Amino acid sequence: MATIEATFDQFGPTVEKEGIVLVDFWAEWCGPCRMFGPIFEAASEKHPDVTFLKVNTEKEQQLAAAAMISSIPTLMAFRDGIAVFRQAGALPAEALEDLISQIRELDMDEVRRQVAEAEANE
Repeated sequence: MATIEATFDQFGPTVEKEGIVLVDFWAEWCGPCRMFGPIFEAASEKHPDVTFLKVNTEKEQQLAAAAMISSIPTLMAFRDGIAVFRQAGALPAEALEDLISQIRELDMDEVRRQVAEAEANE
């Protein structure tokens, strides 16, 4: 599956669905973003069961603000509608592959329990 350019309106419904969704917040003028882009695209071809979204922070400023993006590139990962990873900076291909493997291996029942516990303590 190739990457999908995400808009504000489609972001929420996409990241809230079942499965793994990776989101690359980027901009054309950003050198590290241009270096990470081909890595992200190659991973999207290698993992057709994962949804890969790209958010151009220049075009989707409202979405970038809502996601509190302060540095790009920023990679976010969701699994079954739960944010499970967020990091600014470009990842090498091996690190992205390792991240995808770790997300696949998550015990989502345990993650949901931890989220519920954190929300109860707020």
